[in-house]
Amino acid sequence: LAFDTAAVRIATETDTLPLRVEVALDDEQRALGLMERASLPADAGMLFWYPEPQPGSAGFWMYRTRIPLDIAFLGPDGEILAVKTMEPCAGDNPRFCPSYPAGVEFQGALEVNGGFFERTCAGAGDRVLLPEGLAAARGSPSPGATR
Repeated sequence: LAFDTAAVRIATETDTLPLRVEVALDDEQRALGLMERASLPADAGMLFWYPEPQPGSAGFWMYRTRIPLDIAFLGPDGEILAVKTMEPCAGDNPRFCPSYPAGVEFQGALEVNGGFFERTCAGAGDRVLLPEGLAAARGSPSPGATR
């Protein structure tokens, strides 16, 4: 399964953090995510995008995911609404893998290496500057580089 890639930036009050992300736009891509990856470059991640807002009870799990990940749940304009750290699930049975619900309504999610948000001091209230194609798909202008 192939993923398109895009350059995104996280705009904080004090910095702009560049990332190269794979973009998961359809159900098959979102289901696979970062499963079976042995590593992820420090400046890389995966951006999941949904055509409609998802309820706060929806979330992500770590079945067949080998590396710890941080996840930021995003509003339609890329605002980071919540951040969680997710641990790999070593079990072979998906029923025993924990789920990480967003706790907030979200339209996108950004997965990066575990510890990224603590290390960079990025978090809720900051903004992921979304790729142009995603902005067009959601029917609104791309957010600018300012917060």
